[in-house]
Amino acid sequence: MEIVLALSVLLLVVSLVGIAVSRRRGRRPDLEPPATGPAVDVAADTDLTPEQVAEIEAALAEAAVETAEETPEFPLGAQPVELEPEPEVVEPEPDAIDLRAPVKPRFRDRLGKARSLLAGYMGSVLSRSGIDDETWDELEEALIRADVGVGTTTAVLDDLRAKVKADGITDSAALVDALKADLKARLAEGDRSLHFEEGGPNVWLFVGVNGVGKTTTIGKVGLRESSGGRHVVMAAGDTFRAAAAEQLELWAKRVNADLVRGAEGADPGSVVFDAVERAAARGADLVLADTAGRLHTKVNLMEELKKVRRIAERPPAKLTEVLLVLDATTGQNGLVQAKEFTDAVGVTGVVLTKLDGTAKGGIALAIRTELGLPIKLVGLGETADDLVEFDPDEFVDALFE
Repeated sequence: MEIVLALSVLLLVVSLVGIAVSRRRGRRPDLEPPATGPAVDVAADTDLTPEQVAEIEAALAEAAVETAEETPEFPLGAQPVELEPEPEVVEPEPDAIDLRAPVKPRFRDRLGKARSLLAGYMGSVLSRSGIDDETWDELEEALIRADVGVGTTTAVLDDLRAKVKADGITDSAALVDALKADLKARLAEGDRSLHFEEGGPNVWLFVGVNGVGKTTTIGKVGLRESSGGRHVVMAAGDTFRAAAAEQLELWAKRVNADLVRGAEGADPGSVVFDAVERAAARGADLVLADTAGRLHTKVNLMEELKKVRRIAERPPAKLTEVLLVLDATTGQNGLVQAKEFTDAVGVTGVVLTKLDGTAKGGIALAIRTELGLPIKLVGLGETADDLVEFDPDEFVDALFE
């Protein structure tokens, strides 16, 4: 009877241990394990012999060891691990945001096409130990292919030959350095600043044929001047292209400028007149006036531009700039355009657009030498920050190095 009772107690204890183990295996790891219950005193609850008690306690110890080995990550009585809270994301205050100034584009980074055209010729010249007829032929071909023009190329090489003779230059590297110095000096002539006079709204008149980027240039110039603290009024004087007025309207909103536009086909002179009147009434500093560029009706266009200029000169306005916008990719065709517009309205300076997209960078030298017009701004890309002041030294260095 005692043996039967002992076996019953043993089976009961083993069953309890098995249930505990099975529950432990199925418990989710993120739940806290139950607290350990009171220990079972086998000897006190039964009339077992010491040997039987020892056997039961050994069996219980062995079961406890197996349980510990099977669930090492969550031992009985362990405390739950507290996870650190995720750090709170704090948005920066507007004043703390780093508003960096736009980076000015470098000529060398944007004039790769023009530099590639000259690289072969300059490499051949520099590979020679001295200066011979082939050297001069290669220099002439390089300048003409870069669209410097025959007349300007001849003038440049004549001056270079005289310098070589006077200074006793015999080295090809010194010859190239002398050529670069001559080109820089020619391009640096003239006043490249944009003129502005105090005491009344200034008018900057933009002229040029359709497709050269005239309206976009006005928007970029408006952004430059507005950022500098000037109150700008834009005049949509190209009334024959609705798209031009709409484009200028977008720029006006962007730079916080006033816009004056007329009905499609309206008199461009009346639009410029209204823009000057508004500028005077609101104390604006500058009127940027767009004009038509229909070159296929050249005679009428030039007469129209003359009329617009006369209106822009009337008090209280001060016409301080007439800027011709030229597309650098047109090469010598741009030179012909420059002559026509200069004769009609007295161009004071040139804005050369799309200079980064052409190998014909020599047109800049032709404009300066043959027409005597200073290049004031150049476009080196599509963004507003890519319209920069023309730097002769940086320009020439970018072509040769």
